[in-house]
Amino acid sequence: MPQTEFTEGVHEERHRDGSLRARGPVVDGRPHGYWEWFRLDGTMLRSGHFDRGRGVGEWTTYDKSGAPYKVTQRG
Repeated sequence: MPQTEFTEGVHEERHRDGSLRARGPVVDGRPHGYWEWFRLDGTMLRSGHFDRGRGVGEWTTYDKSGAPYKVTQRG
């Protein structure tokens, strides 16, 4: 994940067309908790958890239909 300035609360990023690209909570200026990323068509691309900015636990990547196709362990 690129270095980004995060504001406390729920962070949302948008694609150029305005659709939701990513969403998740921020604590102490870092991603913390469950995050989701979306494709331009609105289907989920990836989801996973952060612990104070570090990816941890199970991360799931979804195919274009929105079905899980890859699960990896982080942290």
